[in-house]
Amino acid sequence: MSVTSRYREAWEGFWREAPDEAGGVFWDADPKVTAALHLALFEPHLAHPGLALLDLGCGNGTQTRYFADRFPHVVGADLSAAAVDRARRADPAGQATYRLLDAAEKGAAETLHAELGDTNVYMRGVLHQCEPDDRQPLVDAIAALVGERGRVFLVELSEAARPVLGGLAQGPAGPPPKLAPIFRHGIAPGEVADDAVPTYLRTAGLTILASGELPLITTEFAPDGTRIELPSKWLVAARVK
Repeated sequence: MSVTSRYREAWEGFWREAPDEAGGVFWDADPKVTAALHLALFEPHLAHPGLALLDLGCGNGTQTRYFADRFPHVVGADLSAAAVDRARRADPAGQATYRLLDAAEKGAAETLHAELGDTNVYMRGVLHQCEPDDRQPLVDAIAALVGERGRVFLVELSEAARPVLGGLAQGPAGPPPKLAPIFRHGIAPGEVADDAVPTYLRTAGLTILASGELPLITTEFAPDGTRIELPSKWLVAARVK
């Protein structure tokens, strides 16, 4: 199984048209308020920090480059060729490596695992943007990449984010400028039940080691000038014998 061509084309179109400047994309917040906060929660659970770190769904690589300053081997992977190209261009020194990956495609994760070995995986806000039928295959792929020694850190919008996004999209002036392209390209965030993510992980053979809540910081502002923050939940999981 792999992602639908419609879904892939939606992401290609989005990244081809996205602005190049830092913070030009709705979720492309400064790592100081995203990856740094997540790493503080993730790092204490890394049994083997020397493993390759995979930023799955890396987009233009903003968070990937942050991790590359802190880990010896960092790989950014994304479904979109346009996103991977942006990530490479934004990293001329080659701090990290980047690759095209359809993680929902059967065998793709096993192939990458054969190359990298067990990996620590970071994934921010990808499941809720996936087609429902792709979610369990994606988490199964993460389990294959983690192997016996790795850990995975997932951040996903909670159910409470849906009315926030709905209110923004239906405001008198329409959705904010950085949110509008997401809807226009047909990749509007879908709803993932709060109890669904732990179920996906357990079905994939992973055990939850820690979890909590943390606002997902965006680069956009509400009409009253306040920064938009979306309710989210985070989990750390691993294969435990």
